[in-house]
Amino acid sequence: MSACSEQTSKNELTKTNESSEDQRVGTKDGDKTKVVFWHSMGGKLQETLDSIVNKYNQSQNEYEIVAEYQGSYEEALTKLRSVGGTDDAPAIMQTFEVGTKYMIDSGFFEPIQTFIDKEDYEMDLLEENIINYYKVDGKFHSMPFNSSTPVLIYNKDAFTEVGLDENKAPRTYSEIKEAAKKLTSVNGNVTDRFGFSMLTYGWFFEQLLATQGGLYVDQNNGRSGDAENVLFNGEEGLRIFNLLNGMNQAGTFGNFGSNWDDIRAAFQSGKVAMYMDSSSGVRNAIENSPFEVGVGFIPHPDNMEPQGVVIGGASLWLSKGIDESIQDGAWNFMKYLQTPEIQAIWHVETGYFAITPAAYEEQLVKDEHSKYPQLKVTVDQLQSTKSQPATQGALISVFPESRQQVVTALENLYQGMAPQEALNQAARGTERAMEIANRTKNKE
Repeated sequence: MSACSEQTSKNELTKTNESSEDQRVGTKDGDKTKVVFWHSMGGKLQETLDSIVNKYNQSQNEYEIVAEYQGSYEEALTKLRSVGGTDDAPAIMQTFEVGTKYMIDSGFFEPIQTFIDKEDYEMDLLEENIINYYKVDGKFHSMPFNSSTPVLIYNKDAFTEVGLDENKAPRTYSEIKEAAKKLTSVNGNVTDRFGFSMLTYGWFFEQLLATQGGLYVDQNNGRSGDAENVLFNGEEGLRIFNLLNGMNQAGTFGNFGSNWDDIRAAFQSGKVAMYMDSSSGVRNAIENSPFEVGVGFIPHPDNMEPQGVVIGGASLWLSKGIDESIQDGAWNFMKYLQTPEIQAIWHVETGYFAITPAAYEEQLVKDEHSKYPQLKVTVDQLQSTKSQPATQGALISVFPESRQQVVTALENLYQGMAPQEALNQAARGTERAMEIANRTKNKE
């Protein structure tokens, strides 16, 4: 969620106390070198992260990681913009995947390729379809950390009730539409259960675009140069909007807005039978639903080979120009996070993918997948993804703004705007933002 590119539910988030010392990149005072780590993991995710940080701090006597929660990805990035490159910036910064281009262009961070090259660190041991996103211009600027992709989650009991095969998730658009029609239950003028829903969030649109092999922007999705033109309003994007528009008009699509809690509550209460969620939300859906839960790959247009998914979530960035011992501590911690043992804990307790495939061989993970076989579906979808610019994901410095343009387009679509018109408006808004960003960059 992506995400995941997804934002942690606000009512789960807890603030940590910030001292003036903790806000600095780190210190060398005392027995250990302190390394400040800004992150956006709230609620139970924060509990797991804090546990891992404590485990690391106790495992050696040289460094102390000081983990500080900074709000959502968007909120944390806003804070970073005001302190980047100063002593108030963190040594390690967690940023969502769509912030990658901005982080590179900012000049505040040392590419981790510097440290990879110093010691011949084997990035090839990490999951290929995860590192493909974060490899830009042949080098790594940040270390992948929490990674997720979207999946289709469905109510198996409802499938059985209407005569659908509970062990076969719909894959194509026509199968989704047909299943949604059967699953929708109307009582008078009230819809008791909608067949399908999707959060009003740009990440899911990006994924449905990529699995068609569709590019978000030009310049090979911004990976060959600074993108100038939007492509998401072409035929691939229009197929998505036509699908959603058709089901919305047919009354089989439930619009539950842009809050993750709302759409998850709708599913768990039986108000919607199928919806798209982050892979990191699968376990929560299973544990909190009073019915059997199924998980499938995201849908794709008929008569088309699906290309896979784009990795969502976030990566870790290492500040440039800070004390070398603090940089070394930050890098040491990043490597620790990638060990199979730690990745096994992270995967099992959070639902995020294991960055290191060897973690799936840990007994802890085998036991978890035996208990929750649905989790294996998310891994299968990721590992079957075909690497190409579409599934690597787009790189534009104004991606958060573009996502909001897509959200507005979806809202307009559900209010009756023509699919192509809604898409074109989002495209124009994105291109304006890209033009300003490119112009500003060229002046620097």
